[in-house]
Amino acid sequence: MIVQDVINCLHDLAPLHYAEDFDNVGLLVGDKSMKVTNVLVTLDTLEAVVDEAIEKDCNLIVSFHPIIFKGLKKLTGKTYVERVVIKAIKHNIAIFSIHTALDNALQGVNDIICNRLGLVNKQILIPQTGTIKKLTTYVPKANAQELRAALFNNGAGHIGNYDSCSFNTEGMGTYRGNEESNPAIGEKGVLHEEEETLVSVTFLKHLESKVVSALFKTHPYEEVAYEITTLDNTNQMIGMGMIGELENPMPANDALSFVKTQMNASSIRHSELTDKPVKKIAVLGGSGAFAIGAAKGAGADLFITADLKYHDFFTAENQIVLADIGHYESEQFTKSFLVDYLSKKITNFAIILSVTNTNPVKYL
Repeated sequence: MIVQDVINCLHDLAPLHYAEDFDNVGLLVGDKSMKVTNVLVTLDTLEAVVDEAIEKDCNLIVSFHPIIFKGLKKLTGKTYVERVVIKAIKHNIAIFSIHTALDNALQGVNDIICNRLGLVNKQILIPQTGTIKKLTTYVPKANAQELRAALFNNGAGHIGNYDSCSFNTEGMGTYRGNEESNPAIGEKGVLHEEEETLVSVTFLKHLESKVVSALFKTHPYEEVAYEITTLDNTNQMIGMGMIGELENPMPANDALSFVKTQMNASSIRHSELTDKPVKKIAVLGGSGAFAIGAAKGAGADLFITADLKYHDFFTAENQIVLADIGHYESEQFTKSFLVDYLSKKITNFAIILSVTNTNPVKYL
């Protein structure tokens, strides 16, 4: 297998199309056509991680966080980022980052947190917009069923728990080809009328190339008339954060102790505790201050995230308990999840969990 094969497996889990615009995901260092020896999975790619990859004969590092986040103007080894890139290139090691693509995935970072806490009735906290597209095309009535089947087989027509969804309207289409045309139905230079079916299907944006390819491959016309629009509908399957419920409510203090144990957190910074029991919990791995309003709006009793600032805690306003468990702590189980996922998909070589602790924050 080559690097791109591993990327394709990860793309099935968390398509990079849904990463945040500010992020830098994908293959950051290396050749996508390089044959893979072994894969090392880490949360951060530091020099020690590259050394570990060299020692364990891994020429691909799958990292949650991107080592290259802002543009590099020099590669002199002055910063830790430059040293990592130089060492990786020198030893022919590729580096791939998945970051916010996995944050936004239904079975991603926040689902991992929910599962560790045993939450049920899970939902996306902030559904992502602009991820659903609609294809409208016109096809001869006799070919409509075949075309719909081809579109469905390539991922179109999936809405929530339903598949093979489409809307169809029959009407009369007209066209006349010029001398350069080669009409599949009718004759060039002659106005033709054909009973057609308007076929309309929705699809997720990362499937656009597959859906359009299926359209052109299956449609009988020489010139295919079609439209693709982006819908404003929110996508309940993709987005930042999750919210779920404990099967048994807990007093706020007990809930925080439970979270500390389950998330293996050294400490928890939190807002003032409320008197009401904790039942509904919102989570957002990594820096999540921007989602406090969403957590409160969703009726969460507790919001678990990281990197909260002093003034963020005031916004709890005795409506919710805000808990900062630490950035690394909120995402630390991600690399084990990725190892398990890739190990089930790939048996050609070893998928190795990095033993390097990359947490830059230390506690007394």
